Amino acid sequence: MKIVILAAGYAVRLHPLTLNMPKPLLKIGKKSIIDRIIDKVVELDDVDEIDVVSNGRFFSKFEDWLKSAKHKELICLVNDGTTTNDTRLGAINDLDLVIRERAVSDDLLIVAGDNVFELDMEDFIGFARKNQDGISIAVHDIKEIDAAKNFGVITIDSGNRVVDFDEKPQFPRSTLVSTGIYYFPKKKLSFIKDYVKMANKLDAPGYYISWLSKVEKVYGYKFLEDWCDIGNIESYEKADKKYTEKENRANGKA
Repeated sequence: MKIVILAAGYAVRLHPLTLNMPKPLLKIGKKSIIDRIIDKVVELDDVDEIDVVSNGRFFSKFEDWLKSAKHKELICLVNDGTTTNDTRLGAINDLDLVIRERAVSDDLLIVAGDNVFELDMEDFIGFARKNQDGISIAVHDIKEIDAAKNFGVITIDSGNRVVDFDEKPQFPRSTLVSTGIYYFPKKKLSFIKDYVKMANKLDAPGYYISWLSKVEKVYGYKFLEDWCDIGNIESYEKADKKYTEKENRANGKA
């Protein structure tokens, strides 16, 4: 199985923190966001490659990070060549780029590079592999309607099938949201290329999942463990405080 971490955004809502540093390399507690993601995905026993796609502006930052990365033998960096937020390719184009450049033909786990989560990866992949006739996404109940406006909002039926997906709706129908964690069986990868050819909303992966849920089976795996989306300064500071306190408690500090 291959992993793709989408890390090519410019995170303008986190300025000034991200003026000279990509969001995935910001520290939450004692570890960077991307190190936390990789620590989670390597829990899976059949990962043979982790592809991290960056933009051209911050590519050298990721090269420096990779030199001492804990699992660097598994990691490959991909440069999408863009240098400004206005010229960004968008997450789906970046994903298509990685699939082409790395000749990906295996099952694929995709993780947005601004996630901090405690999802049990083995449980999620087990769920996804029981539903190989479709794509699986990890979803979380954030319990606040106003907060849901900032995410892809999901409705699932009794069989865990996604029956409605609305990206950043003005009036959310639920508080169940996509967490930017997706599993594609290898036989479903062609849907990514098909969407790139026909669509113009290529930035947020949610637009793609919304389209996909209308033409293909998409399953939602609900998890209860902690999840933090690092979308702005407030959410960054909240996550940093939470993980710092957790790590201090683990180390016997007040």
